[in-house]
Amino acid sequence: MNQRQLQIKQMLDVAQEVFLKQLKTVFPEVSEMTIRRDLILLEEMGYAVRTHGGAVSINRFKKAGEDEIEYMIRQSENVDKKAVIAQKAIHLIEKGRSVYLDAGSTVMCLAKLLTDMKGCTFITSAVNTALKLSNTDNSIIILGGTVNPNTVACSGPEAMQMLETMNIDMAVMGASGFSEDRGFSVSSMYDAKLKTRIVEKARKTIMVVDSSKIDRDKAYTFCELKDIDIWVCDTMPEQKVLDKCSENNVLVI
Repeated sequence: MNQRQLQIKQMLDVAQEVFLKQLKTVFPEVSEMTIRRDLILLEEMGYAVRTHGGAVSINRFKKAGEDEIEYMIRQSENVDKKAVIAQKAIHLIEKGRSVYLDAGSTVMCLAKLLTDMKGCTFITSAVNTALKLSNTDNSIIILGGTVNPNTVACSGPEAMQMLETMNIDMAVMGASGFSEDRGFSVSSMYDAKLKTRIVEKARKTIMVVDSSKIDRDKAYTFCELKDIDIWVCDTMPEQKVLDKCSENNVLVI
C-alpha cells in the first residue's frame, strides 16, 4: 500500500466508515477514480467493504457477525420445524430448472430430499450442500469466494462476479431473521449483498424461514416481502404477518 492508501485505512480504523466526497477533500490532488481504486484495493486486502458512497471498515462486520451461531449448533436447533419446511418445499422444485439453493441448515434439510431428483442445475454458495448433491444426476455449480465458517458458504467479490453470468429460474433462500418493517435479514454484509443479487436475478423466489425467526432483526436486510413469491414456514404466522404477505402477493405455505 502507498501512503495515501495507508492513511485511508487509518481513517477507516478510527471512524469505521469513509465517504468519497470526504476523501476527495482530504486528497484533492488525486481523481475520484484513483480513490475508488484505493477502496477496491482495501476491499481486496480484506480491510473494507465498499458501499455506494464510500467504504466501511471490515471490523464493523466482524462485530455484527458475533451473534451468528456456528453452523453445526444451528443445524441441531428447531430440527422438527426445518423438516416440516423441507417436506413442503420439495414439491415446489421443478425438474429441469436452474435452481439456486441458499446456505443454511433449513436449505440443507431440503437438499437431503433432493438426492433422487434428476435433470436440474443446482447452484449454491454452500460447500456442504454442493457436496451433498455432488453424486446425484444433476449439474452442481458452486460459487467461489471466501468461506464463512459460521455458514459454511462462499461470498465476496468472486461469488458476485460468478453469479452475474448465471440465469436462475428458482431461488430457495434462507434468512436469520424477519420483521414486517425490515424484511428478511442476516448478520453478514457480504452474505446480504449476495442474497440480494440472487433474489434480483431469480424468476421465482421461495423463502424457507421457520416461525422462530419472525420478529427477529439482524444487521443487514437483503430483501422484503415484495421481492419474494412464496414463503414456506413450519406453521402459519400471525394474522398481521399473513395480511402483510397478502398485500405483497406472497403465497404462504
